[in-house]
Amino acid sequence: MKKCAIIIGAGPAGLTAAYELITKTDIQPIIIEKTNHIGGISRTAVHHGNRMDIGGHRFFSKSDTIMKWWRQMLPVQDFDLKDEKRKKSLIRSTPGPDPEKTDNVMLVRSRLSRIFYLGKFFDYPIKLNWKTISNLGMIRILKIGWAYFLIKIFPVKDIRSLEDFFISRFGKELYETFFKDYTRKIWGVPCNEIAADWGAQRIKELSVSRTLLHAFKAIYSKDKSIEQKNTDTSLIGRFMYPKLGPGQMWETVAKIIEERGGVIIKNAEVTGLKIEGHQITELIYYNRLTDTGKVVKGDYYFSTMPVRDLIAAMGHSVPARIKQVSDGLPYRDSVTIGLLLNALKIKNETAIPTINNLVPDNWIYIQERDVKLARMQIFNNWSPYLVADPGKVWIGLEYCCNEGDALWKKQDADFIQFAIDELHKIAIIDKHEVMDSTIIRTPKTYPAYFGTYADFQIIRDFTDHFDNLFLIGRNGMHKYYNQDHAMHTAMTAVNNIISGEKSKDNIWNINADEEYIETENE
Repeated sequence: MKKCAIIIGAGPAGLTAAYELITKTDIQPIIIEKTNHIGGISRTAVHHGNRMDIGGHRFFSKSDTIMKWWRQMLPVQDFDLKDEKRKKSLIRSTPGPDPEKTDNVMLVRSRLSRIFYLGKFFDYPIKLNWKTISNLGMIRILKIGWAYFLIKIFPVKDIRSLEDFFISRFGKELYETFFKDYTRKIWGVPCNEIAADWGAQRIKELSVSRTLLHAFKAIYSKDKSIEQKNTDTSLIGRFMYPKLGPGQMWETVAKIIEERGGVIIKNAEVTGLKIEGHQITELIYYNRLTDTGKVVKGDYYFSTMPVRDLIAAMGHSVPARIKQVSDGLPYRDSVTIGLLLNALKIKNETAIPTINNLVPDNWIYIQERDVKLARMQIFNNWSPYLVADPGKVWIGLEYCCNEGDALWKKQDADFIQFAIDELHKIAIIDKHEVMDSTIIRTPKTYPAYFGTYADFQIIRDFTDHFDNLFLIGRNGMHKYYNQDHAMHTAMTAVNNIISGEKSKDNIWNINADEEYIETENE
């Protein structure tokens, strides 16, 4: 009989695992997806013809395998490159598709993200230029420079918390100016309560010296290739992006999986896992549409569901200590509000040409301390095809909260008005320009590095002893991964099955000792 793999979750990790199985093995994948959507937080939501990217997803990776994988699904459009060697690096012999004539295409987009603080724009990463000096003032600049000099002379010896990590990397003054309050806004707890692992996971490339070196090199040369091999990931200037948003990529993959015999069951919530010795033998799920429970059996099980939910589904067979650590794993939830406007109040003061003088940012980090808004996306700048009316401005406002807290519990209309008032208050919009709005709540968006996270190793040891269970992806491994990392974990797990590799260390070690694939939040 044909072997079967049960995959929990139809996000990037789950879909990649299914695709790899169905194209490289004779194992049939069956995906159990809790929601009615494809792509997890990499999906594209649609409201009145306007498309929303939940979190912002740059399709860029230092992994040649993943870049090639993406291009195989959606070919890259033609774009201006005068260097023939760089053109050849795209691995294509024919011109790319024209987005005006087809939807099946990856756009090539310019990257710009800035910080909005003190009512002014700062480059991200922070650059020591005249604009920064003018915005902060010479006294604060001198303090930042002196604090950075001191930390290089007297480095932090014992880096335990995220605060230690930031100070050791940037100095105390820069940490307190740009990282301390914003990080608390994102996570809801101070930096000294968050494990240093988060910094090592997310921004291990970024430093003052490397940013200055990049600025110096940029004077003499600029890498316009998609791969940008010689550019730190946090400083990339271009990225690929599906014409209709990130969900287009994963809907394309899902279609291929089903065409080749894979199964995707939506609206199905996992409620139980049966364990016998070192094996998972069956999975129980509840189908909300049919109001029925179902049992499926497989030879292999892949989990991208939150670790806390996975352990709960295992029931009474889980040792008390494992259950205790699992119950204490924290998550940060998010709310995204979409606003359609006639125009923004802020104008383009850069040298970058834009339509209707729109600011050119993909997203803007809102570091103003008197608002709860964390980040603002401008969907026009991700892909003009995300916006139904190109004469309007379509933005996404991202709020971080905890499920059940005061922000999360706000009524939809109240939350939307709250967001509009905050943007009006900091003079980014005129509230009278808002034409339409929507709201999307996303539970367990970010696995957090506090609570019982310090004891996570015992959960890993427990789950690893099940021979046919593979934890993959962001929530599946409780690691702050982006979609390319998530894909890499799935590919590695499938390769282990093919090769007969029993250890799962190579899955857990992804990104531990390699260049970071993508640095910013998704």
